[in-house]
Amino acid sequence: MKRGTDKMIRLLKVITLPERLVTGTFLLAISVGTLLLKMPFSTNKGHISLIDALFTATSATCVTGLTVLDTGKDFTLIGQTVILCLIQIGGLGTLTFSILLFHILKGNMPWSAKLAFESAFTVNPLKDFYNYAKRIVTIAVVIELLGMLALWLYWKNFWGVTFSFFLALFHSISAFCNAGFSPFSDSLAKFRGDIFINITVCLLIISGGIGFLVIDDMLKFIKKRQKLTLHSKVVLVTTFWLIVGGAVLLWLSEGGHALKGLALKEQVMVALFHSISARTAGFSTFDLASFRDASLYILVFLMFVGASPGSCGGGIKTTNLAILWFLIYNRLKGRVETVAWRRTIPSETVVRSLSITIGSSLFLAFVLGLILFSVPPALEKEGWSFIRVLFELTSAFGTVGLSVGLTQKLSDLQKLLFIIVMFVGRVGLITATFSLARKRAEPLFRYAEENIMV
Repeated sequence: MKRGTDKMIRLLKVITLPERLVTGTFLLAISVGTLLLKMPFSTNKGHISLIDALFTATSATCVTGLTVLDTGKDFTLIGQTVILCLIQIGGLGTLTFSILLFHILKGNMPWSAKLAFESAFTVNPLKDFYNYAKRIVTIAVVIELLGMLALWLYWKNFWGVTFSFFLALFHSISAFCNAGFSPFSDSLAKFRGDIFINITVCLLIISGGIGFLVIDDMLKFIKKRQKLTLHSKVVLVTTFWLIVGGAVLLWLSEGGHALKGLALKEQVMVALFHSISARTAGFSTFDLASFRDASLYILVFLMFVGASPGSCGGGIKTTNLAILWFLIYNRLKGRVETVAWRRTIPSETVVRSLSITIGSSLFLAFVLGLILFSVPPALEKEGWSFIRVLFELTSAFGTVGLSVGLTQKLSDLQKLLFIIVMFVGRVGLITATFSLARKRAEPLFRYAEENIMV
């Protein structure tokens, strides 16, 4: 046992770049998940293609929620449990479990892993990685258990004690981890007008999407009246306006169209639910294929922004949208610095934020071009319009899982492209790029400056 542990620790220490450790642990989880889903006991038919197993494992580990198979009908209870475990591992981050595993095995954590964990979950340097990782897991488990208990007590009158327990556990973990997987074929459409289910699931989604640092900050504010950090203020304010703004725009767009036949209360609930769910959760209470292009465009924007740093979700993150807003606002005011709430955001952070936003846009545009080129002309009139392909692709990149029905129609090549997009969307474009690069060294000199017109 000791020899095996030492070998594993030496192997992980070879990975010197933090980015490689992040991508490596995610790839390991996806690989194991793919093998398990390929096993006869995972599906009702007893077999599944390699590409479909890989797609499902990637979607679960990257907490996306896009599916090429019906989770409830095509997978057995064991298969659904495998998917649920992948969601939990991917949602809390593979590094979190790696740190806990190192502590259990009494191994010395590689410095690259500590740097990667630090950049993923907190702003300030950490002194005790194990306790912080344990705190993350504790917060997640407590919230998921509360969500599961609420759903189980509500559903046990409909499906019995045992089956409703599994449904409650599955949906609670899937909602908190912003995965969007559901054993129900129509997601949560049957609960469209159910206030209790809507509120419970939305609270789980928001809790998992704001980030563990913000939750920890809020707990300290409640218990000790400790001031919220700038990061938490930015996340909470941006999240609030995205939810409210998105809901209002969706209702204005669909209130007289797809939602016309619903009561006003249900219209508001559908608009609010999808404004929240579009920010990387992926649950749906309405058929999005019936939405207007304007509504899909609103959802594309919300999906592209995604959740917040250090959370279970993907996208470019709420903080990057906020930094872009602060940058423009301060420039219009004549300020060189980027100021928010009487605090100056470091220029290095601003540049990194712009790099993520622009790089993600270019990456999506490139893959979108590949997908559009791969669509036969005969299919262009069968739902493969520009906005719908963009919607499906942004859903993959933002690790959302909302769909207008194109994912089930993907060819094997298109599935592979979506797998890459889901992976990059979860680990981050910069992390994925740097993991392929050689070990970085500090430059020994600087080049002379020369201006260009902009």
